[in-house]
Amino acid sequence: MPIVLYRVDERLIHGQVTVGWGSVLHPRRYVVVDDELAESDWEVELYRLGVPDDARADFLSVEEARDSLDSLRAAPEDTVLLTRSLEVMARLGRGGGLRDREVNVGGLHSAPGRTRVLAYVHLGPADRDAIRELMAGGTQVIARDLPGTARVPGAALLEEADPR
Repeated sequence: MPIVLYRVDERLIHGQVTVGWGSVLHPRRYVVVDDELAESDWEVELYRLGVPDDARADFLSVEEARDSLDSLRAAPEDTVLLTRSLEVMARLGRGGGLRDREVNVGGLHSAPGRTRVLAYVHLGPADRDAIRELMAGGTQVIARDLPGTARVPGAALLEEADPR
């Protein structure tokens, strides 16, 4: 399983991912799934500045990533797959693309319409819907900002954030 981490983090490629998780997982590839970013050459180059020298980064649209999941999993290098939102991760998982996988929610920050669930996770209605969709599709959702912190199950995120 060369995709060693599926992570939702608004900041995408940054120190927590490259140093915090990178020092434990040793990925040689980062795949960022984001429709808008995949179309922006200057932003892609900016994010590539944060990639360690011994790794590379690819930027794919959701459709490209969905079509490439099997080849990404079969690739020889360990890969971290990143999205900036739960909605994009849920789109990636539609049709069983993330069945029996674990998705790590690592950084969704305060914004209008979001409620604080953990110091590093704030959820709005669309975020909760995406978590439900992922879990209904057989994906395990957990929150964990760094490898050394406790895992918080997706169901607990919904309990904390869901006003129902």
